[in-house]
Amino acid sequence: MRIIRGKYGRRRFDVPGNITARPTTDMARENIFNVLENLVDFDGLHALDLFAGTGAISFEFASRGCATVTCVEKAATQFNFIRRVQQQLNIEGMTVVKGDVFRFLSSCRQQFDIVFADPPYDLPQLADLPALVLGSAVVKPGTLFVMEHSRRNDFSALPQFIQHRTYGKVNFSLFRVE
Repeated sequence: MRIIRGKYGRRRFDVPGNITARPTTDMARENIFNVLENLVDFDGLHALDLFAGTGAISFEFASRGCATVTCVEKAATQFNFIRRVQQQLNIEGMTVVKGDVFRFLSSCRQQFDIVFADPPYDLPQLADLPALVLGSAVVKPGTLFVMEHSRRNDFSALPQFIQHRTYGKVNFSLFRVE
């Protein structure tokens, strides 16, 4: 895994071989962050990374100047990897939560400026996830929500949808809370 740009840019970390996550490809991550940089100024933002996996998205947020980054991951291997990289980089504004995303969304009262979700593509609740996140207490007016998904999903009919991006087999739907 490599961090693409920012304070920790070009740093590489060996991901454990027994990780069960499907990491966002470097190409897709670089492209979606180029899009996001035209929509928000990361400096000082509060970011939330749901289904954090290897933490690659969280580390991009931290590297690009987000004041705080909260990442939620329930798998122990991935959680431990994220914590280890966080400690190696000495990122103080990062909170790593080991737990279920749905429980986190139902109990968290902190609000974020940007929320990123990269759920497993076969997640049974995947089709309902955008509405769940956008209706939760973690968003506020102006929050940007980015969801990674396969091409089988189309979220363009949702009211807060603003754009769709495709990079290879990776799709992103972007939403803005009004």
